[in-house]
Amino acid sequence: MNDHDPSEIISKVKMSGCEDIKQKKQKTCLQVATNVTEQKHHVSRAKRGQILGHLRGFRGCTVWLTGLSGAGKTSIAFELEAYLVSRGIPAYGLDGDNIRTGLNKNLGFSKEDREENIRRVSEVAKLFADSGVVSLCSFVSPFAEDREIARRIHRDSNLPFFEVFIDTPLEVCESRDVKGLYQKARQGMIKGFTGIDQEYEKPEHPELVVKTVDCTVEESTLQVIEMLEENGIIPVVARRSDFVQELFVSENRLDSAREEAATLPALNINTVDLQWLQVLSEGWAMPLKGFMRESQYLQAQHFNCLLEDGTSINQSVPIVLAVTTNDKQRLESSSAISLYHNGICYAILRKPEFYHHRKEERCSRQFGTCNIGHPYVKMIHESGDWLIGGELEVLQRVKWNDGLDQYRLTPNELRSRFKEMNADAVFAFQLRNPIHNGHALLMTDTRQLLRDRGFKRPVLLLHPLGGWTKDDDVPLETRMLQHQAVLDEGLLDAESTILAIFPSPMMYAGPTEVQWHAKARMSAGANFYIVGRDPAGMPHPLGTQGTVDGNLYDGTHGGRVLKMAPGLTSLEIIPFKVAAYDQKNRKMAFFEPARKEDFDFISGTRMRALARSGENPPDGFMAQKAWKVLANYYQSLLKK
Repeated sequence: MNDHDPSEIISKVKMSGCEDIKQKKQKTCLQVATNVTEQKHHVSRAKRGQILGHLRGFRGCTVWLTGLSGAGKTSIAFELEAYLVSRGIPAYGLDGDNIRTGLNKNLGFSKEDREENIRRVSEVAKLFADSGVVSLCSFVSPFAEDREIARRIHRDSNLPFFEVFIDTPLEVCESRDVKGLYQKARQGMIKGFTGIDQEYEKPEHPELVVKTVDCTVEESTLQVIEMLEENGIIPVVARRSDFVQELFVSENRLDSAREEAATLPALNINTVDLQWLQVLSEGWAMPLKGFMRESQYLQAQHFNCLLEDGTSINQSVPIVLAVTTNDKQRLESSSAISLYHNGICYAILRKPEFYHHRKEERCSRQFGTCNIGHPYVKMIHESGDWLIGGELEVLQRVKWNDGLDQYRLTPNELRSRFKEMNADAVFAFQLRNPIHNGHALLMTDTRQLLRDRGFKRPVLLLHPLGGWTKDDDVPLETRMLQHQAVLDEGLLDAESTILAIFPSPMMYAGPTEVQWHAKARMSAGANFYIVGRDPAGMPHPLGTQGTVDGNLYDGTHGGRVLKMAPGLTSLEIIPFKVAAYDQKNRKMAFFEPARKEDFDFISGTRMRALARSGENPPDGFMAQKAWKVLANYYQSLLKK
């Protein structure tokens, strides 16, 4: 008969259990190798923070998302990763399945292996965080003890650690079971599955609890973003509003503003100036609030960026208003000026700042040439000798009354349309030429690429440039008819495409202008941008006497520059794939060097010659209705 006091036995068991836990924790973090010495970095965290990402400051930390399988951990982690990276904050998602196919491929799902899995991941996450990266760990991590070890690994290195419990009920997780794991676990095919025959120990004091029922992934992710903002990991200014700041006078001030405008000195502006005013007023060039002042002009000319709250925002082209010396002398003492076009007052320009219009320097930096054989350079040289900058209060939306105004959607209107279409990705394609089947192939291929990456509702923004173009370009009305014909014939999916007009003038400034085209689409909510071959390019005014190939810009430089351009952090560049006419298969196809003899590169010159002569291009080059629109236009020129 055992004569020990039962209470004493219980006490010893409890003490033994606590001792086991203590020993286990010590063993998990035990240093086995004795012949190692910690090596101190020469580069401090503060120094890393100065150069890592586009927002200065050390932001290294670990966000540990824990919860049942199917709770939404990885969806939130990857959404958060995309959000942070798009704002210039380096982040990396460490996912349970991905880790187990590499670093931890030798581990199973026994309790011991699960513990080692989490320990290894914790150490990797710590290294990421120490480098200045926001490490996003999405692991079931069912045991509170293991999660505490992960926290301690970070705490011992003085690194922030945020435990986020993705609190989704078991029945909801089972209903989301795309992998079929819960079903297999209930059938006994998987043993030790968390939530079925393996307990999940809920966090007692997590930094954040996210309940995903009746919440979208975006809404759930926003809760984590707010937590990181509250803890100073990411600045509040990094959060991009769904609303683009426009420059229109509010309705309640409109009458008084118009009355004031009638009393102010007037400045008449030309059509291209009005197009730039439209660009500014609708928010395409945010954060600009008017025509550039000299400091903003210098930033655009020398840095291709505007510096806003310590952040670089791409603005590769100057948006300026040129005036004559007579107008400068007449207006320089005014505190505000009214801007008129064809007798209509469009805006008030406040606190005007006049500065020299150094045309040669401007052209050299923006275009790489001062030759007036370049059409936009010619316009600059013919404009006023002074530039005037100042904030705009715009009195009315610019309308052109050409039958196309319904296509001129502002960034805010486009964002609303994307939201209505439940778009989870928006890819933009800018063009100033007619669409052939090679363009359609590229856009269709991009849509499939995004679907393969997990996007369910990618939307195409088909966005032809609608401002000034040189005389020999196809006019906007014809291009819009041709683009609509492409949609009507089903070459592009009309249900997931928005055809709209981008109001900017065309400058033909090559890689410099390409950045502007991309930045403007970023303002409209696009997060992917297809860059074409020789974008914004044109022949050199001197032909082959000016450059070896007779082109002002290298045809590949636009795409290459975009991949490196600063201030375009929320936009991913989709590289251009060369398409040509596949004579063997009688269709446009991506070029294959191995059978280059099968491909015919149909030039623009040849296409125009066919259209003028009334001949048809090879079958499969362009949609039939779209070709008819183009042919009718070129044949109409012969009749004039």
